[in-house]
Amino acid sequence: MKRLVILERAAWGVGLLLIVVFTIAKLHGVLSSRSELARFAAARSTAHQQATQPGSGPPTPLPVPTGVDFTLWSEGRVCAYQESQNEEGRQPHALAVLEIPRLGLKAPVLEGTDEITLNRGVGYVEDTALPGERGNVGIAGHRDGFFRVLKDVTRGDMIRLVTLAETLDYTVEDIRVVGPEDVQVLAPTSTPVLTLVTCYPFYYVGNAPQRYIVRAGLTSEGH
Repeated sequence: MKRLVILERAAWGVGLLLIVVFTIAKLHGVLSSRSELARFAAARSTAHQQATQPGSGPPTPLPVPTGVDFTLWSEGRVCAYQESQNEEGRQPHALAVLEIPRLGLKAPVLEGTDEITLNRGVGYVEDTALPGERGNVGIAGHRDGFFRVLKDVTRGDMIRLVTLAETLDYTVEDIRVVGPEDVQVLAPTSTPVLTLVTCYPFYYVGNAPQRYIVRAGLTSEGH
């Protein structure tokens, strides 16, 4: 009986320790993310001021926000992200910041969809409309990294795209699963839309065979 009591207390102790560790990690990720996004906002404000001053030259590029909440990420993707931060050469600048407020996502949109780029953020899909342009803006991300939160996205969710010049709000209109050969989801459109692409299923072991598509239409825009 005494042994069972000791084991029970030990189990409770381990459980409480795990809760504390998780809470600290979660808090660190949130605080880090807020700090980096504040830096992003400051740079954006400076760029706007430069843009309104005659003869000031091109605006300052947006720095990449680096604070990340790894709660849903796979262990391998966390390691890949951390290694990507140590890559030699200059760190990339964001074309925009992608936000899904209900899901807590804030990710830098970087140019390209190569492995290193998608380890650092989400990637602008070449030959689609650029963030802020009219048409179909394509953005890709890893299913076990930044875009794992898409498993919980629903129709009606708001997606925000913050560019150097403006803030664009989109509303999710369609969610579907397609084959990797179905590139029509990224075809040009006559109306301004945002298309998010990731692999599917989200927790598939190995190379996931399908693609998860989130399509959102533009609902408002402003500075």
